[in-house]
Amino acid sequence: MARTVMIVDDSATMRMMVVFTLQEAGYTMIEAVSGTDAFEKLEKNDVDMIIADLHMPQMDGITLVKMIRSHKDYHLIPIVILTTEDRESIREQGREAGATGWMVKPFKPEQLVAITRKVLE
Repeated sequence: MARTVMIVDDSATMRMMVVFTLQEAGYTMIEAVSGTDAFEKLEKNDVDMIIADLHMPQMDGITLVKMIRSHKDYHLIPIVILTTEDRESIREQGREAGATGWMVKPFKPEQLVAITRKVLE
């Protein structure tokens, strides 16, 4: 059975690139346009991994990670932040919030697939 990955990003182009890359690798994909949308979709779907943007309106990626980590039903889901941000101080905030990993945009498709496979092993 295919593993399910949720991409949370306010950019339709970025969601499309991630969905295309991971569907080609055999993953089932769910798209969310915001942290709020992600929570609504988590209630209705079994998700094995979340890939989230850092900078989004309404709720940034760090806040989303904290909310997921504090929820009894979702706290064990691996979360990778996919962002243009590469400052160590921001990465540390992600680690402290409970992010599983960090990936910088733009990404190479093979890099995204490799990280996804590693996280889901």
